[in-house]
Amino acid sequence: MKAAEIREKWLKFFASKGHHIEHSASLVPHNDPSLLWINAGMAPLKAYFDGRVKPENPRIANSQKCIRTNDIENVGKTRRHHTFFEMLGNFSIGDYFKEEAIAWAWEFLTGPEWIGFEPDKLSVTIHPEDEEAFRFWNEKIGIPEERIVKLEDNFWDIGEGPCGPCTEIFYDRGEKYGDLSDPECFPGGENERFLEVWNLVFSQFNHNKDGSYTPLPNKNIDTGAGLERFASIVQDVDSNFDTDLFQPIIAHTARIAGISYKANPEHDVALKVIADHIRTVTFAVGDGVLPSNEGRGYIIRRLLRRAVRYGKVIGIDRPFLWELLPTVGDIMGSYYPEVVDKREFIEKVVRTEEERFHETLSDGLSILADLAGKARSEGVSRISGPDAFKLYDTYGFPFDLTEDYAAEQGMTVDREGFDAAMEEQRERARAARQETDSMKVQGGPLSDLTEKSEFVGYDTLTAEARVVAIVSGDEFVDMAGVDQSVAVVLDRTPFYAESGGQVSDGGTLAGAGGVLASVNGMSKAPLGQPVHHVTIVSGALKVGDVVSASVNAADRGDIVRNHTATHLLHKALKEVLGQHVNQAGSLVEPERLRFDFSHFGAITPEELADVERRVNEQIWHGTDVDISLKPIAEAKAMGAMALFGEKYGDIVRVVRVGDYSLELCGGCHVRNTAQIGLFKLVSESGIGSGVRRIEAVTGRHAYAYLDEQLQLLRGAAALLKCNVADVPKRIEAAQAEARELARENESLQGKLGRLEAADLAGRAKTVGGVTLLAAQANVG
Repeated sequence: MKAAEIREKWLKFFASKGHHIEHSASLVPHNDPSLLWINAGMAPLKAYFDGRVKPENPRIANSQKCIRTNDIENVGKTRRHHTFFEMLGNFSIGDYFKEEAIAWAWEFLTGPEWIGFEPDKLSVTIHPEDEEAFRFWNEKIGIPEERIVKLEDNFWDIGEGPCGPCTEIFYDRGEKYGDLSDPECFPGGENERFLEVWNLVFSQFNHNKDGSYTPLPNKNIDTGAGLERFASIVQDVDSNFDTDLFQPIIAHTARIAGISYKANPEHDVALKVIADHIRTVTFAVGDGVLPSNEGRGYIIRRLLRRAVRYGKVIGIDRPFLWELLPTVGDIMGSYYPEVVDKREFIEKVVRTEEERFHETLSDGLSILADLAGKARSEGVSRISGPDAFKLYDTYGFPFDLTEDYAAEQGMTVDREGFDAAMEEQRERARAARQETDSMKVQGGPLSDLTEKSEFVGYDTLTAEARVVAIVSGDEFVDMAGVDQSVAVVLDRTPFYAESGGQVSDGGTLAGAGGVLASVNGMSKAPLGQPVHHVTIVSGALKVGDVVSASVNAADRGDIVRNHTATHLLHKALKEVLGQHVNQAGSLVEPERLRFDFSHFGAITPEELADVERRVNEQIWHGTDVDISLKPIAEAKAMGAMALFGEKYGDIVRVVRVGDYSLELCGGCHVRNTAQIGLFKLVSESGIGSGVRRIEAVTGRHAYAYLDEQLQLLRGAAALLKCNVADVPKRIEAAQAEARELARENESLQGKLGRLEAADLAGRAKTVGGVTLLAAQANVG
């Protein structure tokens, strides 16, 4: 059974159990600054688990692509360490719990139409105090007590937040992988015989700040099964690298190197590292991460360089990683079409980075030579650990190459110092994870708010609405008075809550008896209701009051102009620069729009002018903007762009600008492009490796910007005493005149110097046969 079939069966099985199948989220976390990467199947679902958002269906299943790089040095040296992996998961958000999770896991693993494992090959571990899990496994499923192992470690806890016991399911691979007489040869022990297939976490407690544990109001299920390990068991192979997920990549690399797999242990490590790292790089770049010197980009650069170095181990001294991308696409493209659709762009990124690193290796040798020379001059025959680590960490220069070079020079390298510097870096990374990587505590009054609230702001900027809830601090209140800042939920609202780069609306809520509240911002409750953050200006606002909700029309008008212009800009950039251009971030506010996008190299003035012209042509065509709701599959089949980092439901909003632009978008737009009036680029710059930023203005703000520029030009014309049209010529003439004056000044100074020298020579005197000259010189 191929890995793709295991994935397909998993999703089909849980769909049959009423689960919503959620496609893998991007590797880059959406609205979650606590994570560098999506590193677990539940990571994209954290908002459901911590209560910020409530899903339409509390049963969810997925196959989630993940990246973890905390054990990078073990990749290729162990059977199952990877930087990129897929996590199969099924989740319950306050719906089914322990009994169903256990029963369905057993059905999937042993059912002949699913995986079909022999029941006698399976054992489980549980927490010693989880009598409920023991009873289900023993009495309901029928696993004998001797195959139910109680371990203290079977408790999932990441600090403050939801936690609970877990049960792990192990598969017995037989005697060739371990002897039962070995004290570690048991489910959960350090051995190769009993492999964990699946971990079921029963999230039923809250870990409080004071260290105590209290039952959660909503109990959740969070399970995970690594596809690579699952495939190694089903395919009965020694390691994950021997599965069909890796073997084609390993075989392709071996052909390039002219070697054979499993003929040389050192070569095998290199082949495994390369296969692992190219998978990670392919998916990360496909999700918009580009090599750089910080953050995610640094991780990708490091993995690429590591793979290049291991290529040298097997004799490959040229860029080659990009050649492996079609093979990755053949393996993964059926479920992850992005690795095929974006292959040309990913190849360009990988090849460019490879070529740069080949140059870096030469630079590293030069730096190493300087370090060796410095050490010798100080009478030392050893390169320090911190210096070796800096070479490794900053320049990507491998420690083993440093050792080889040092040996050639009759020197050694401080390995202990290098390891200490490496551990310090790991400790910093671990500390950062501990500070940020925890889920929020369930709760907050808005989590319990079930009243519906309808957003009507696509069609109107004013609406009569009833106040259904007022929140002050952490509690519901019945009334708010003057100068109080509170959160208000209405039964319907024209106010847009910030999302997709579009900022929140502002405006007022006005009621009978002189009640007036200023709407300062918007957010969303866990069930999606728009929440108005207001300050009471006059009167007293009460639950049940009917108010007139009015959006600031001028600001909304500017926002919709900028939002539709952003769509036109995105399309124009693709036309001028290439289809590799993808949105990497945006901001749509009344005064301006900001658009971040992927692109290598600077953009020429001619290209920027072309982009601006194309956007304005679409505006002046007066094209209708059509907005419709479609099933997401149909929308993507139409060619609608799904934007980087955004999450979409089954039904999506499609924004079409004639035949020019087609995007999935939940924001507010003009009805016709003519309403935008004018589009003007204000600035363009690079904000990171491979990411550019454009800022622009539209409508009245574009007019104001151009008027300001014209006033500056008129001021310059007045100073130059000429017409505006003649300013460039006058400046050129003034510059030419200045250059000519500078040349004349230099010539005169030379002549004057020669005259002074002649005069001085005439004043020389001979004293006692020696010619002397005494004079005072002015310096400066």
